[in-house]
Amino acid sequence: MNNNSQAPAFLPLFVALLLTLTACSGGQREQAQAAPAEVTVHKVVAADTPVVFEFVAKTESSRRVEIRSRVDGFLEKRLYTEGSLVEAGQPLFQMDTKPFEAALRAAKAELAQQQARLETAKANLDRVRPLAKQNAVAQKELDDALGMWRSAAAAVEAARAKVLQAELDLGYTLIKSPVTGISSFAVKREGAYIGVGTDSLLTYVAQLDPMWVEFSISENQTLRMRSQVKQGVLREPPEQQYEVEVELADGSRYPHRGRITFADAALSEETGTFLIRAEVANPDHVLRPGQFVRARLGGAVRPNAILVPQRAVQQGAKGSFVWVVDAEGKAEFRPVKVGPWHEDQWFIDEGLADGETVVVEGALKLRAGAPVRVSTPGEQAAPTADPS
Repeated sequence: MNNNSQAPAFLPLFVALLLTLTACSGGQREQAQAAPAEVTVHKVVAADTPVVFEFVAKTESSRRVEIRSRVDGFLEKRLYTEGSLVEAGQPLFQMDTKPFEAALRAAKAELAQQQARLETAKANLDRVRPLAKQNAVAQKELDDALGMWRSAAAAVEAARAKVLQAELDLGYTLIKSPVTGISSFAVKREGAYIGVGTDSLLTYVAQLDPMWVEFSISENQTLRMRSQVKQGVLREPPEQQYEVEVELADGSRYPHRGRITFADAALSEETGTFLIRAEVANPDHVLRPGQFVRARLGGAVRPNAILVPQRAVQQGAKGSFVWVVDAEGKAEFRPVKVGPWHEDQWFIDEGLADGETVVVEGALKLRAGAPVRVSTPGEQAAPTADPS
């Protein structure tokens, strides 16, 4: 009974201590809730900003030439190393020349024969013409002599043409490259019979300097760009002379830049895109036909563009939004319309104005109308007092 009578004496002291601790905890919570959230910010500055459009592209030779034979005959020798760089005028194949040499000799012999006939006809005409003036011979004899001379002269010209054709055919037996470029494998081997037409292909030579960089632009991209230009959101370079920069497969930048030289006016029915071609200098032959690269088109500008860091833009149920610090130092929820990506930033098409302050870090602690404390990047938060 003594223990039960002492219990109520400690109860008021315990309750008072509990109320005191609860009051202290509530006061600290209110102070913590009232403390401004620390954030880092970005000052919005509207400025003309260069825009780069990026596309997957493929390199093509600016001049891919089929090496074909112009005469029938047997292939005697291949004179180049397959896959090597060949110069313009360099011999690639040698055909058997014997039949063409024989044809040339026959043509020259026929020419000599016709020249002899022409000399005979000329001598006869020279003999008959004075006699005709003296009426010593009939006019018919003069006409016959003149006709024979003209016929012989025409035969000589025909024989000369045959000689020229035979010389050309003989020259065609040595097949040369018309351009400087990289050679392909030989389609025909030594001893093979080469015809004219579909059976005349021997190899290919692809010119390497300059090179073509080809890529495609979709119909939607084209319409969007036209709309942006019309609205003043985008400003194209003068005469649409975009500068083309090439990025190789390993991520390195190709040192030479090019210009767009061709844009197809017709939409491809198969791909729904427009073909675009740029020409790039390739003096060191770094680029080869068939490489996949990235083509970056520079020269366009977004006038008075607004850019914000990627971390500042968040996604909500109704789209993109940012937090803005207003003139009173309070957080303001702001829906925005984002444009294309630019390095590590977003273009903001709608929702922000020049001079506004956007929260970059610390946005998760914010609520509309709550006060904020702006800290510079890297600044440490002030230590809180020890509650004890």
